[in-house]
Amino acid sequence: MQKLKIHFHPEISTLENKSIVTRLATRSIAISGQSILLMYTDRYEDYSLPGGGLDLGEDKIEGMMRELIEETGAKSIKNIKPFGIYEEYRPWYKPEFDIQHMISYCYTCDVDRELGDSQLELYEINNGMKAVWINIHDAINHNIHTMTTSHKKGMSIERETFLLKLIADRMT
Repeated sequence: MQKLKIHFHPEISTLENKSIVTRLATRSIAISGQSILLMYTDRYEDYSLPGGGLDLGEDKIEGMMRELIEETGAKSIKNIKPFGIYEEYRPWYKPEFDIQHMISYCYTCDVDRELGDSQLELYEINNGMKAVWINIHDAINHNIHTMTTSHKKGMSIERETFLLKLIADRMT
């Protein structure tokens, strides 16, 4: 799979003499016309691709489908194709490691426009996450606005906005 970008959080100046934990994740790219299926998170005021961490030993595509169904209630997932890998290094919040190395495997797929019930985790519910079909350019503009004006922004917004811009470029 093609490597799209390696991103270093501004607080990460070096990897030398740092303890690093690696987390594997997947991201789903489902498009219908000019709309894309995204997760809106009220807590961070941003749009992101559905996805999340892989379970230990879990197949990437099976994990992508699991996350997509859990977060959005997506039905009839088909035509799954590799899009690319986004790597990032960011501060880790637990004392046993200094840095998290997140490797996100991104896949395009087709899903039914009508979504079923999601199965969000408690923290996702508490963060105000919900699945929405939105015009991709509106989502990009919203995230850019959040990055420049909001104190609420999360660590993932740079990744998500980069990926959304890349997807939009490839749609035209």
